[in-house]
Amino acid sequence: MARNPLAQPDFFSLQIAEARRFHIDLKPDPERLLSVVSGGREHCQPDYEVRRPGFDYWGLEFVAEGEGTLVLNQQRYTLGAGTLFAYGPRIPQHITTDSRQTLVKYFIDFSGPRGAWLLDEFGPAPGSVMQTSAPGEVLAVFEELIRCGMRSSPNQQHMAGLLLEYLIVKINESSIPYGEAASPAFGKYRRCRQTIEDGWQQLHSLNEIAARCHLAPAYLCRLFKRFDHVTPYQYLLRLKMSHAAALLQVPGSTVKEVAEALEFSDVFHFSRVFKKINGLPPGRFARSAVRH
Repeated sequence: MARNPLAQPDFFSLQIAEARRFHIDLKPDPERLLSVVSGGREHCQPDYEVRRPGFDYWGLEFVAEGEGTLVLNQQRYTLGAGTLFAYGPRIPQHITTDSRQTLVKYFIDFSGPRGAWLLDEFGPAPGSVMQTSAPGEVLAVFEELIRCGMRSSPNQQHMAGLLLEYLIVKINESSIPYGEAASPAFGKYRRCRQTIEDGWQQLHSLNEIAARCHLAPAYLCRLFKRFDHVTPYQYLLRLKMSHAAALLQVPGSTVKEVAEALEFSDVFHFSRVFKKINGLPPGRFARSAVRH
């Protein structure tokens, strides 16, 4: 069905100070496995309030800034940066913002049996709340969804669907139980993750990471096991191999030079690590990059 880009869905709130919103198809084909209906970013006014007995589509929301309250399935939650929640048909929701620290939140609405399966399989399940340990990464995918939704393209629906699937799996990878983000342990984890991101060029081992974080190696590993899907040393290697991939795409670069630039004394060890993380040996990766 052709859409009128000027017409705004009646479920878009008017209590918004600033917004970037889109809608693709408000009457999606019921036979389609996954249809992105609408989405966007909303900066709420101090009087923002949404109260619904249910919703026509599946909805997924992410709080980027501010504070507020949510009543979902008769359960009350405090909203803050990094909180995610999902709802849908027959799931009542009541959302309000703190009038002094107004909510800035992203949302995506969709339909179809695959959409319901994605939420059930990866979360947050409809009617539930969780938090993310990587809010910046989640926000980046939402922003790409908005860019896709706001530009006209014959492949718009397909691209938006792929981005939605990626978003939900990305959320699953960084999900932590609701309430954990306020714990002192999570604060330590975030500081250690940032320490690795800031100093990956100088760090070479778990002991060096732990020393830079001023923690015992065993405790550092427990933090990452609790809040992440990789160990601190694996996270360090991923950052190094991401940089290695960029260097290998520079014309004329060699595997030996890249290994030395990353301070790997053994080029064979570097190659094994690169292949394990990126799926290809560095030499083949470099040749593939040149062809493209």
